[in-house]
Amino acid sequence: MTARGFWRLLPSLVVFAALLAAWQAAGPLFGVREYLLPGPLAVARALANFSVPWHRHLWVTTLEILGGFALAGAAGVALGIAVAWSPLAARALMPFLVFVNTLPKVAVAPLFLLWLGYGILPNVLIAALIGFFPVVINTAVGLTQVDEELLDLGRVFGAPAWKVFLTIRLPNALPYVLSALKITATAAVVGAIVGEFVASQAGLGMVIVNAQTNLNTPVAFAALVWISVVGLLLYGAVGLAARRWAPWADTT
Repeated sequence: MTARGFWRLLPSLVVFAALLAAWQAAGPLFGVREYLLPGPLAVARALANFSVPWHRHLWVTTLEILGGFALAGAAGVALGIAVAWSPLAARALMPFLVFVNTLPKVAVAPLFLLWLGYGILPNVLIAALIGFFPVVINTAVGLTQVDEELLDLGRVFGAPAWKVFLTIRLPNALPYVLSALKITATAAVVGAIVGEFVASQAGLGMVIVNAQTNLNTPVAFAALVWISVVGLLLYGAVGLAARRWAPWADTT
């Protein structure tokens, strides 16, 4: 990490350290029992507890999150292109997409389980269902909100529609898509855990459900830590991609 990066992160690190210190002091200070609110040290001990197969649950949840993110991104971009390319497609698809987006995902999750059975696939679909809509909207907006002078320049040179799309519309839409993918990165985490809450044979969501049943709150908090780590890494990866592929736009 460069010195500039360190100083940029320093305020966040200070706030994080202060919150951890306050959290650790709150239990003894207010007499809060560990099964209600375990301190950071208890959570750290739970993270180091190898009786919980963290690697297996972390692997399953990570696969679900990445699969849902990839599916939401691919489907969202494809649908966004269709909506922007054809007014007829926009009129046909948008009401249906809005309807799907307004469905309560917690209520849909048991149906996916009924149709597809236990495993990773239902949770991947739930994660994708939660995260695809922002990608559709941002892709369509990015492809349509283009400077008219650039489009006129393409017409002057007689560029075909596909070339205008690749050289003008797509670069214009890229910052919009990457911004939407940041939202999708966090939504995919929520979707995967929602699916695991409903029913699963492995995963961090299942660990939380079992820990709550046994009043093992430190293990539940440890699972939340792992979930946050996966979400932060995915969000950071999208941010790095945005700085690499669209350095001309501020997507933060």
